[in-house]
Amino acid sequence: MSDITILIGTTKGAFLLHSDTRDTWKLTGPHCDGWAINHVIGDPKTGNIWAGGGNAFSGAGIWRSEDGGAAWQLSKLSKGEMDSWAEDNPEEAALFGWTSHDTSFDGDVTAIWSLSLADGRLMAGGNPGRLYESTDGGQNWTRNDALSDHDTRDSWSPGGAGLVLHTIVRDPKDDAKMWVGISAAGVFATEDGGATWDRRNRLSNAESCGHNAHPAAPRDGETGHCVHNFVRASTDVLYQQNHHGVWRSSDDGRSWEDITEGLPSTFGFPIAVHPHKPQMIWTLPLNGDSDGRYPPDASAAVWRSENGGDTWTDQRNGLPQDTCFFTVLRQAMATDQQTQAGVYFGTNSGSVFASRDEGETWDEVARHLPTILSVEVMDRI
Repeated sequence: MSDITILIGTTKGAFLLHSDTRDTWKLTGPHCDGWAINHVIGDPKTGNIWAGGGNAFSGAGIWRSEDGGAAWQLSKLSKGEMDSWAEDNPEEAALFGWTSHDTSFDGDVTAIWSLSLADGRLMAGGNPGRLYESTDGGQNWTRNDALSDHDTRDSWSPGGAGLVLHTIVRDPKDDAKMWVGISAAGVFATEDGGATWDRRNRLSNAESCGHNAHPAAPRDGETGHCVHNFVRASTDVLYQQNHHGVWRSSDDGRSWEDITEGLPSTFGFPIAVHPHKPQMIWTLPLNGDSDGRYPPDASAAVWRSENGGDTWTDQRNGLPQDTCFFTVLRQAMATDQQTQAGVYFGTNSGSVFASRDEGETWDEVARHLPTILSVEVMDRI
């Protein structure tokens, strides 16, 4: 068993849950000066951790720790309302410990929503629909202009949280290949390291899907542009949870097949895939967009498929089965890298649930945290 750290982003900072047995857990935090943290990732080789977040008040930025979370430094990309006030009121700002930061992207980004690390390239996705890259561990950043200036950008519509680039997926065999998810503009892919981008939302079974009146629903031969999250299996398969169902692509996202049948609803946010079994996936359906966004019948269940979404089974052992009204957001489910994978998710009511047996049983390993926005796992073998 390796050291495992659950990396948690919340509305009031980042938290770390550490265990070397998956039986008992130790919590530290809040980190990052109480910033709203939308996503936290770690490098198991070095123990370095990055946390992206911000808002209109603080501005956008990426925090980094080079000692496993003991100390943190901020690379700020844009100023916020606090900076404007502090510059006009320096004496009062000093009482709050405010520090001035150089920023290169004022007016370009309001918050960081997603992070990804591969082959020394650290990527960050932001609102509104921006992608940034760092080659020095997150100290300095450049903007990907090809995506920002995409010829379809005028048609991109913001989702409920804004025009957020919330998902970055890399090909571990080819660093030039990358996919990003933007709500509500859909899935975009590059095969040349970000020099050009293709929009990839086409249905593979368009004739059978019909047309739905909801603005985020499948229509005109596409899945719908309000993608909530997607993951890449160890094969070339992608799985997507969006506003209107769960989808599978076997051709790098060029076409998508509806695999929602068997689930209790078409609506949900997170999706996760087994690190070693490419056909095992998990999702957590909610009752609907306008129906409260909580588990169907107020009874929590994680649904697992062992055949790539052809059939589904609900997993409830250890989860609340009565009067359960929490929401699990798009980046708040992840797995570890163990042979029998652990699965983890966080709720907007501040709980973290963990399974050591691929979802068969669940334990609440943390509670009473702030609203949880993201969950990732760092295994240090």
